[in-house]
Amino acid sequence: MEPTGPRCRALVLRVALFEECGEQLGADGTCALGHGPADQLKPSRLGHTDAAPTRNAVTRRWTGPPRYEFFSVDDHIIEPSDTWSARVPAKFREGAPHVVEEDGREYWEYDGRRGLTMGLNAVAGKPRDQWTMDPVRFTDMIPGCYDAVARAADMRADGVVASVCFPTLPRFGGALFNEFADKELADVCVRAWNDFVFDEWCAAAPEMFVPMVITQLWDPEAAAAEIRRNAARGARAVTMPEETSLLGLPGYYDESWDPVWHAVTETDVAVCMHIGSSGWGAFVPPGAPFALNVALGCLGAFAHSVALLMSPVPRKFPSIKFVLSEGGVGWVPSALERADRHWIRGRDMMGLQGPDVLPSEVAARNFWWCLIEEPFALRSRHEIGVSRLLWECDYPHTDSTWPNSQSEPADLLDTIPRDEAELIAHGNAEALFRWPLRLAECGRPDESATGL
Repeated sequence: MEPTGPRCRALVLRVALFEECGEQLGADGTCALGHGPADQLKPSRLGHTDAAPTRNAVTRRWTGPPRYEFFSVDDHIIEPSDTWSARVPAKFREGAPHVVEEDGREYWEYDGRRGLTMGLNAVAGKPRDQWTMDPVRFTDMIPGCYDAVARAADMRADGVVASVCFPTLPRFGGALFNEFADKELADVCVRAWNDFVFDEWCAAAPEMFVPMVITQLWDPEAAAAEIRRNAARGARAVTMPEETSLLGLPGYYDESWDPVWHAVTETDVAVCMHIGSSGWGAFVPPGAPFALNVALGCLGAFAHSVALLMSPVPRKFPSIKFVLSEGGVGWVPSALERADRHWIRGRDMMGLQGPDVLPSEVAARNFWWCLIEEPFALRSRHEIGVSRLLWECDYPHTDSTWPNSQSEPADLLDTIPRDEAELIAHGNAEALFRWPLRLAECGRPDESATGL
């Protein structure tokens, strides 16, 4: 019989999101993973009653007309509290994600458990000395984190005129619902998130928000059908984990994923893969600050992208489009050089599959890489391929350039020829996502941003 009684409420990092541990507490107050009373949840040091917009806001450093129109290929939606409760049938509402309140903070509850992912580094608008790992209430965030109308105003005010947004609660690759025991509930939750994206988020600024969807990862045939369903109403991207074998699923070398690859190539939908979505993380020494986890995030992008570059997938599906988000770019030339060398030396001995196309040739045809502020990447842009580089704002996370995208990123782009800078700022993304900037509809940036 499943044990009952108190569960451990210590914060645990799971696939880049913090959730309660959930293990049974023993008589001594510790759980099987060793968490004790000192590890239990503590209130945010910011408090719960002071709405975020009333705190000291980040100062905008650029006030003139926009220097660049930016197309951000990596931003994040903090889902509103009714994302699922307003969309799933009544019989699923208790199991689908919904917000509850206890001890002065708000939680997501779903599938019989509680998650601590209310905001996940939703620090937009706050100075760095007020950042926390996870805002504990919606009022700990500026409205642009979870309100699409406010987000669009924030973006326009920063010269960002197009935006691809990843999920937060479902995790960056949509893997949360794969864990649900009730796959009918999981399917409903996937479809509800996608309906929210179209009916609420993108509808608030259809010229700006580029529709990206999640899938039923546990069922590639259902995932393919969901991709086609949403492509028919305008989806341009699907987010998937960088690797799936660590999530209890077949890896991408397995042909069971072929229905998905057929669907994305037939519909010309880009496959976006965000760091932290696979469940893998680099080794971090005990006692190291969390900043080290973030600094090493590029290693996941390195490992998983090379795995895909050497896989049968882009050789069997030569028009597939992979986008590696937030993993950086400066390491790419070295990674391609090494992958080519070992492809050539090890192809016969190691039984590498598919047409004899070098990993670097696959990269030049099937891969795009994302940067935020990387001077070295710009200096090595021709080794990577200028047409392969995309820009990301990462609103509302700690990496974000908002509200100063017209300052630091624009300063860096000014160090290269203007035609190349325009490709990186927006031109490459326009072509990749088939999403020409509707500048006339967006209008000129103004100072109406909700966060400042």
